[in-house]
Amino acid sequence: MSGKVIGILRKEKPRAEPELLSAADVSIERGIDGDFRGTHSENKVTLVSIEDWNAACAELDRDLPWTTRRANLCTQGIALPKHKGAQLRIGVVVLEVIDETAPCIVMERASRGLKAALTPDWRGGISCTVREPGAIALGDAVEVI
Repeated sequence: MSGKVIGILRKEKPRAEPELLSAADVSIERGIDGDFRGTHSENKVTLVSIEDWNAACAELDRDLPWTTRRANLCTQGIALPKHKGAQLRIGVVVLEVIDETAPCIVMERASRGLKAALTPDWRGGISCTVREPGAIALGDAVEVI
């Protein structure tokens, strides 16, 4: 079963406005090209599924854009793996799950109750390291390998 990429986001630096992209290069060293988070940790790329995001928003009875989550990639049509070591292929890029992207206080500031709504069942998404670099684009297939 495969899903697809429906959103690509990067932030040049902390507190910068997020930039939505139609395509991006992904490297082992830097994650999403131009995203500040890829330069300082093992966590190079973060993903959230639109289904998990919508479930959290439904719990709050609010309609919030997925970009509120600040994840690099938003997927649709695939259940993201919820365990360390799982791998995903997006086009030629291979990502390995290193952890849950735990919701933080920033989510609570964005909308009251959002942190708690993202907490169950890894709804807040996954943090990954890059195993195989390449280019990704909106519409690319996403599959668990």
